[in-house]
Amino acid sequence: MTSPTTPAHPGQARARRILVVGPSWVGDMVMAQSLFKALKQRGACAIDVLAPGWSLPILERMPEVRRGIVMPLGHGEFGLGTRRALGRSLAGEGYDQAIVLPGSLKSALVPFFARIPQRTGFRGEMRYLLLNDLRRLDKAALPMTVQRFVALAAPAATPLPDPLPLPRLVAQAANQPVLRARFELPAERPAVAFMPGAEYGPAKQWPIPHFATLARALGARGYQVWVLGSNKDRAAGEAIAAGNPAVTNLAGLTALGDAVDLLAMCAAAVSNDSGLMHVAAALELPLVAIYGSSSPEHTPPLSERIAIQTLRLECSPCFQRTCPLGHTRCLTDIAPERILAALGGLGLAGLEHAGGRSGAETVHFTGRA
Repeated sequence: MTSPTTPAHPGQARARRILVVGPSWVGDMVMAQSLFKALKQRGACAIDVLAPGWSLPILERMPEVRRGIVMPLGHGEFGLGTRRALGRSLAGEGYDQAIVLPGSLKSALVPFFARIPQRTGFRGEMRYLLLNDLRRLDKAALPMTVQRFVALAAPAATPLPDPLPLPRLVAQAANQPVLRARFELPAERPAVAFMPGAEYGPAKQWPIPHFATLARALGARGYQVWVLGSNKDRAAGEAIAAGNPAVTNLAGLTALGDAVDLLAMCAAAVSNDSGLMHVAAALELPLVAIYGSSSPEHTPPLSERIAIQTLRLECSPCFQRTCPLGHTRCLTDIAPERILAALGGLGLAGLEHAGGRSGAETVHFTGRA
């Protein structure tokens, strides 16, 4: 058997070796799969991703990635000596190109110390000496994060592929019965995943009482609800589950890879604008995505069965962590009945006429301009 970078026949050119310096957020890491797919479309290549340790389970579920390399520093840590040592340890890997997705100076150091001949990225924090394939970012031409990532797969000024390749995670099927047994999850009732958290702040979080009301409505219609998230979302999950036997609060109990595999078992998902929203989209789940202070124009869930809920108030999107006006009406005014109707519009059995009109934007994201 040949390695991913070894020619199968004498005289055959070896696959290009590419190191991608990955982003620091779950959603961005999922969207980076579009870059990996675009690189594969351009020719044979072996893709390694330098990324935070938490992201390895995501990368393991991307067939395009040969391996994930753990960045041994936390988010925001400079660690010049550590970056120098890591870069030098990678110098013998024979990388042809590095693609640096974050805009910080420190994120470009490892490829520089690894002496990778082509180091590609957008202009950022004084990176002129560190990157030698430096691109100017035209935010008007590339409004979406996924477009910016994919643009780095090709030489500057190359048109984006049409359609854009979309993220598609592959769940680990062998893990799913293990998880079902571990958490005693019934198999006879379809599950809807709730993701009530949002790392950015409360201005991106639909009210917990609304989630609880929606959970009761789903339970009455024969669905079970699985609440997913980090330990920070544990209390929210308890509030949603209170007095409702249809709800299982899994927030804080699962590793990220387990959350991916659990989502793949669900019939649908309801989420704030969060990393797990992008995971659900990459699994092609019917998804209701709720936007408050943020905008689907920049970071939409990338799938074809999406119902986006946003009120487009005069004050939104404000992109603030907390509501500067103190009311967060962009979220509180989205009633649970609208979300129930949006789920029905996505084809969930028994919900076809639930809740009346949803007011949702039903999006079929094909990746085309």
